Amino acid sequence: MNIILIGYRCTGKTSVGRRLAQRLGRPFVDTDEQVEKGAGRGIPDLVSMHGWPAFRKMETRLIQDLCRRDDLVISTGGGVVLDPRNVELLKRRGWVVWLQAGPEKIRRRMQEDGLRGHTRPGLTGKDPLGEIETVLRQRLSLYQGAAHHRVDTSFLGVEEVVDRIIMRAPLQGPGRSA
Repeated sequence: MNIILIGYRCTGKTSVGRRLAQRLGRPFVDTDEQVEKGAGRGIPDLVSMHGWPAFRKMETRLIQDLCRRDDLVISTGGGVVLDPRNVELLKRRGWVVWLQAGPEKIRRRMQEDGLRGHTRPGLTGKDPLGEIETVLRQRLSLYQGAAHHRVDTSFLGVEEVVDRIIMRAPLQGPGRSA
């Protein structure tokens, strides 16, 4: 069974996913990184050239491919839950963990990412905090409906989040004691 991390931007999906995969001895896949690799350009360029629908289409094809595999740790893009087909596949083929954080914490993490050169395209055209609050409200029920488990990462380090996931994950065999 796959372990799939969902949640809004900057809630820790990639950092937690990498470490979780290491601890469990599983391959790690970041869907945003894979879409960028497949498109030959970053998400900001892809979205500015072709729009969000093109990105979402590539993301859905990738989800379909990944859900044919097993024992992966998958970090998804924040909007993966917008397509009910994605949610159905992810829930059927894995244990879905929703990583969440408060809007202020997400904004701070996005600013830190920006300082490191990792920019993310806007979703609504609003100021960053207003956008975060709006999109979180719009997606709340989608994240809730998709998740088997939830972890608030607002005040936890990566290792603490990984520990909480491992303690609750329906793992079998040696990965349980990682």
